[in-house]
Formats: sequence, C-alpha cells, structure tokens
Amino acid sequence: LETGAGFPFAINNSTGWIVVASELDREAVDFYSFGVEAQDQGNPPMASSASVSVTVLDVNDNSPEFTQREYGARLNEDAAVGTSVLTVSAVDRDANSVITYQISSGNTRNRFSITSQSGGGLISLALPLDYKLERQYLLTIAASDGTRQDTAQVVINVTDANTHRPVFQSSHYTVNINEDRPVGTTVVVISATDEDTGENARITYLMEDSIPQFRIAAETGAVTTQMELDYEDQVSYTLAITARDNGIPQKSDTTYLEILVSDVNDNAPQFLRDSYQGSVYEDVPAFTSVLQVSATDRDSGLNGRVFYTFQGGDDGDGDFIIESTSGIVRTLRRLDRENVPLYALRAFAVDKGVPAKRTPVEIQVTVLDVNDNPPVFERDEFDIFVEENSPIGLVVARITATDPDEGTNAQIMYQIVEGNIPEVFQLDIFSGELTALADLDYESKAEYVMVVQATSAPLVSRATVHVRLRDANDNSPQLKNFEILFNNYITNRSGSFPGGVIGRIPAHDPDVSDSLTYAFEQGNELNLVLLDPHSGDLRLSPALDNNRPLEAVMRVSVSDGVHSATAQCTLRVTVITDEMLSNSITLRLADMSQERFLSPLLSRFLEGVAAVLATPRHRVVLFNIQTDTDVGTARILNVSLSVLLPASGHGARFFSSEELQERLYLNRSLLAAISAQRVLPFDDNICLREPCENYMRCVSVLQFDSSAPFLASDTILFRPIHPVTGLRCRCPPGFTGDYCETEIDLCYSSPCGSNGRCRSREGGYTCECHEDFTGQSPAPPSLSRPWCHLVPFPFSPPVVIPRCPSPSSLNPAPLQPSMIHPSFPLGGHGRALGAGGRWAEPGTCPHARFATKERDGLLLYNGRFNEKHDFVALEIVGEQVQLTFSAGTGTAPAAP
Repeated sequence: LETGAGFPFAINNSTGWIVVASELDREAVDFYSFGVEAQDQGNPPMASSASVSVTVLDVNDNSPEFTQREYGARLNEDAAVGTSVLTVSAVDRDANSVITYQISSGNTRNRFSITSQSGGGLISLALPLDYKLERQYLLTIAASDGTRQDTAQVVINVTDANTHRPVFQSSHYTVNINEDRPVGTTVVVISATDEDTGENARITYLMEDSIPQFRIAAETGAVTTQMELDYEDQVSYTLAITARDNGIPQKSDTTYLEILVSDVNDNAPQFLRDSYQGSVYEDVPAFTSVLQVSATDRDSGLNGRVFYTFQGGDDGDGDFIIESTSGIVRTLRRLDRENVPLYALRAFAVDKGVPAKRTPVEIQVTVLDVNDNPPVFERDEFDIFVEENSPIGLVVARITATDPDEGTNAQIMYQIVEGNIPEVFQLDIFSGELTALADLDYESKAEYVMVVQATSAPLVSRATVHVRLRDANDNSPQLKNFEILFNNYITNRSGSFPGGVIGRIPAHDPDVSDSLTYAFEQGNELNLVLLDPHSGDLRLSPALDNNRPLEAVMRVSVSDGVHSATAQCTLRVTVITDEMLSNSITLRLADMSQERFLSPLLSRFLEGVAAVLATPRHRVVLFNIQTDTDVGTARILNVSLSVLLPASGHGARFFSSEELQERLYLNRSLLAAISAQRVLPFDDNICLREPCENYMRCVSVLQFDSSAPFLASDTILFRPIHPVTGLRCRCPPGFTGDYCETEIDLCYSSPCGSNGRCRSREGGYTCECHEDFTGQSPAPPSLSRPWCHLVPFPFSPPVVIPRCPSPSSLNPAPLQPSMIHPSFPLGGHGRALGAGGRWAEPGTCPHARFATKERDGLLLYNGRFNEKHDFVALEIVGEQVQLTFSAGTGTAPAAP
C-alpha cells in the first residue's frame, strides 16, 4: 500500500484487507485513489500491483451555520405589510442538505414572517407596526436541515415617522451681553423640542439673516460672538433663528432673539490734540494759567465722564498743577528758566469707569526769559601765568563770564574795577581779553591782583584775577659779606661740637627759578668750612674742635649758570670757658628778634657795651642770643655776654657778674644811645622767690647748653651757648649741718683784723672798728685789704658814721665827673652811683654834695635792678631832690 503521512487507510499484510485507519471526513476529502502491491517471499521476490479508488459517502454529521450571528435592520413605523426587512443565510456542509428557516422567538404579536428563498430566509413585515408600542424587536431565527439546526439574532429597530415639528418655548427671546466680551463668547443657547424621535427629532438650528457679529451652532443652538461688539457702534441686534428637524419631509419652527449690548468702560478718553504747547515767563506768580487741555470719552454714563490729573505722569517736579475738571494747567511756584528752560509735562485724562481708563498727553511748556540772573564767572578766582618781559600789547588771558539768561538779557560787558593802578592791564569791554599795557618785571612785582566785573545791566558779578609772572633768568645772584661766629664751648662732654649743617650761604637770586651753585674761591685752603656746592649748606671742619680762637677771611662765589656774585666770608672762632660763663650776665632787649639782632645792630651793641665799660670792643664776648619765651606775646631778646677787664699784670680777668649788671643797668641810656636798642631792667634772680627752707641761703647756679643749633640771618651765622638757670640751697653764715641746725663761732678766725672787734650775733658777726678805721661788716670771704682799715680822704663812697649829724658838720666829697650826664631819670636813662650793698650798716647816714645843670637826674640807686620793688633811689625831679623807695611791690616818693 503506497501511503503518505496522515493516510486514513491501512492494509493487512497477510490477508490483503484494506481497513480505515483514522476518521474520515467527507467534507474535508471525499475521494481517495492509491496503489496496492502484492509481493511473494520468493527469492527473488516477485510482486504485482493494482489501483484502488475509495469514495467517501456523506452522512448528516454537520449542522447548518448562519453566516453571521447577529443581524440588524431599521424599519419605519409606517412601513407597508409585506415589506421585506432583511434576508438571513445559513450554510450546511453536508451534501444535498435542505435548510429551512423559522422565527423561533421574539416575534411579538407576529409582526414578522420568514420564508425560505434562494437558500436564505427572507424576513417580511406581516402586520403593521406601532412605534409607540414597540420600538425594537429581537427575533431568534432557527435554520434546520431536518436533524440539526443553528440560530441567529435579528434586531429590528422601529423608527419613528416625522409626525411632529420642532417647537420653541417662546417666540421672542431677549438677552444682554457686555460689549467687552471676547470673540467666541456664548450669548445664549436657544433650544426647541420635537416629540418625534431619532432623526425626526434631531434638530438643526440656523439664522435666517446673516449677521456677521454672531453665529449659531447648528447642533446645539448656542449663539456665540464671532466679532467684537461695540456699544458705541450698535446697541442691539435681532436674530431670526429657525429650528429644523431631520425628518422626511423636514419640519421647522422660527423664533426671534434680541441681543442687547451693555456698555462697559472700553473706551479711553481721547484728547482733542495729540500734544499741547504753551509758554510762560519765568517771573510770573504762582497759579498763573498756562494752557488748557481737553478730552472726550465715547462711553456713556460714568464711563464717559472725564477728569484730568498729573498723577502717574510728570508735573515738572511739582512746578505745575492741572485743574481736574477744566484741564487748565497752572504754575504752582516760581519758575527759573536758567534751571529748567523747557518742561515736558505728561498729563492724563481719566474716566470714572471701573476700572478707570486713562490716556496720556504730552504738554510742552516753554519758560520765557527775564533778566533775573547776574553774569557768572567760571570761578571766583583766576590764576594767569605770564612770562616776565612779555611784549606790550600781549593778550595774556581771556576772562569771560556766562549769563544763564538768553538774548539781550545775556549780553555781558567787562571792566577792571580794582587793583589796576597804575594801569598795567586793559580788559576789552566785550571780549574779556586781558592785555598788558606795560613792561612786566617779575622782580619788581611778581603778582598783580585785580578785580574784574561782568555787567548785564543792572546785574553785576565780580571775580579776582591773579596775574602771576613766570620768572626769567634776568638777574644776578645777590650775596652780601657774612660772618660765621662760632662760640666753641670747651667742656668735658662729648658731642658738643656741631658736626652737622650749621647753615647755608646767605645768597639770594631774585629769579626764583634759578638753580644756584656755590664755591670757595680763596681763603679756605685748609677746608675749615665744608661747603655743599649745590645746596650751599655749610659744615665746620672737625679740625676746629680745639681750644684755640681763630679768625679766617675767605671769598665765596655763587652762580646761577649765567650770572655770578662773590662776597667775603669771615670765620671767627671764640673759645668759651667756664670762667667766662660764670662771670656773665643776660641783658633783655625790647622789641627785638634774633634775625634782626644778627645784623649791624650786633656790632653797635658790642660797641655800646664796650663804651659803657670803658674797655676795647674785642674784649666783649657775646655768646648767646635767645628769644624770651616767658613773656607771652612781647618780643624780648635775651643776650648773654661776659667782658674781659682791661689788660693788667695779673693776666686776663673778667668783670664780675654783679659789676657788669650794676654798671650796664645804671648806664642803660648810654648803651641805648650807642646801640640803638632799648635795654630792659634785669629779670629777677631765681633766689628772690626764697625757695630754700630753714633759713638756708639760696645760691643761683648757672649751667650752659652747647648743643643749640646755629642762628642765621642774611649776614651772620651765630652759634649760641644757652644758659640754664638753677639754684642751690646753702646754710647761712654761722650755721652748719644737714639742716643748718648747728651754730658756729664766726669770730674764731678774727675776720675784723687787729683794728676792730668781732662780735658774734645770730646768723653772723659784726665788726666794730677802732677810731679812724672803717670797713664793710660783715667782712667778705676774700679780702683785698685788711678790714677796719684807715679811712681815705677825700673818699669816693660816702662816709659811714654811727649817727647822722647835721650836714654842715661834714666835709662832703664832690661828685665825680663820670657821674654827670645830661639826662638820667629813674625810668632807665643816665648814669648814677650804685651803692653795691656798702650802705647796709644800720644807723649810718650817707651824705654827698653835687653840682649839675640838669633839672632831672638819678644820684644814687641801691636794690634790685628791675625798678619794680625792693630798691632805694635818690633822684632830682624838677630841680628838687627826691627819695624813692620800695619795700615790696609798690613804690613811694619822699620829698624833703
């Protein structure tokens, strides 16, 4: 048997029977053809074949099957009986099968029937329909081959017939809409009703007239805007709206819709002009009317009522206001054209709608000028620099002012009103050009100060003009002969020698821009003075640090590169010793300064001192010049000096401080006449304040500072030695011990000599001289002759006697010639006899005869040299002898 996979037949190998091996399906394969082979078992085997055909016979093993499980149909209720509704179809796979159809269920009141036709089942209307009773039928259709059957569902929808028309609820509708509603806003939904159903009841809406502002939704009846509405253009619309059903034939109804447009504030006020211009004088009073603005509003009611404001705009920083109802713009305060010549204001027209609409407008106000501003210079002071020797007629500057006013109010005229005498400059009245009319010489006048005036009648302003000349090298350096006075104080202290700059060569060049160079031409071969050639600074050579005086004459030159000058420099080195300083005094010169004194006045002062002391000038040593700082604003100069006694066999000695003080004080008038300087009374000794306690005696102690710098003038460089006053407390005579508590016998050493008796007393002793002997009591510590010595006759000092007899019993001495002077009052003029303390013996009476041609004079003075207190003076006042004394701070005269 020749078979393939899935072949439904099999053959018995032994018997040759062909049997069914698997299930047969005629509907799948209804005929089989195959070959059969018979073979023996011989060798070789022999075989024979045959063809076999098998026809599969049909049996009813398949049910009919509808081509679709559910059918649907629509049938109008007014369909005629016998109307075919639809055809259902079923298929049976068996051969020669006959299918019959029938309605098995759902045929309410047998409204439908079914007949077999062309292998299908035709459903027809058997009885009239009524939509109001049944609107749908669900039929079950059975298809049968006699044995087997299948079913399908048929849905028949009964449709309504268009028996009613659409109906609106009202024949007229009225609605309101605000004009500012956006496009697409639904105004109203208009609806109609139709008692039909389905398509007959489906209504379509439409507008009979084409109004472009609105449209209606065909399905919903919603009326919407399709353009912007404007109350100001049209306040209402009437629309004819038709509702039409979709029945056959169509039926419809029409209604009228009135749409009222409501006004909203959708229009801003509009000004009558795009901008406004006005003008006003700057000096008008406040609240002056400038111009009026006006605006309208198309809205109605409050939406169209307009008022005016600057709020939110520009009122010129508060310079203007606007009346809210009239729109009149007014000034609020005084204006200033020079500050703001043009105002760009911004006002608003505002309606009273909610929200309010506002429209801006630009207002230009021009401020007209009045002459209310004076000319203004660029600055209050002008600095103008001009080269000296510039040609006459040169325009040195252009001085102008500006006037904030305009037009004729800003015309300016110039003139010089001060400082041009003599007339050196000329100022052009219109241009302000400043012209030189004379030669300009820096050395004659380096600066001209003038006041110029700018006039814009009647207003004026002034400025100060400084014309400063620039120096040119047209002058030679100036150099005077000068001295270097070096007081070399020899002390044990190191570093007292001035090693730094002591000053500079006192050269001067009237040309301030010149640079000077300095040099020694001759006389300084030993380099005693060291010179900086660029600055002119001077230093002393360390070789001068010795105890030898020196005088050297040198020649100095100074050059500005074009011109030069020479002068003599004298170096004087004076050795200052402690003995010289201990025998020195300090004079006080009134109305004097250091620089002024370091001049020919110094030489005259030394000549005056030498004349008073009857000694050569070179023996007067001046070692200090110092401004008195304890006298407030008074200009007093302290001058310290010592004087060598005339040469004698005993070597060089100095006048004592006491003698210098007395002689110079009592001959101040002579000193003043020669030196041309006023000498003041001596300052009080520091010990006069009685600083010591327990009756200790105060001793003034002078110390000296050699570190002071050189003083300089234009002719002298002076090295001062400053005195520093101190004090020391010592026990009074007759006492000793740490606190002066132990008394000693001062007569133990016979201080009175052999011609007198020493008597001890508290704090000292007294000498009682024998007859014809006299002496100072108590005796000084160093005696130049024995005390209680013979009295010479005639005597220079007045006679000291224990009592005061009548003058006729005395033989007075004549007044010495040196005591006669044309004028010597107590106020500081003249020469007189100083008692010098030799009149201190209690109970003695001085007597003297004198002759004079003067009406006033000073005969005798004893006490402190300040003419203030603690003194006694015998004077001639108006040809009368007068005794003046002071025992404290006041003075009292006593006439005979």
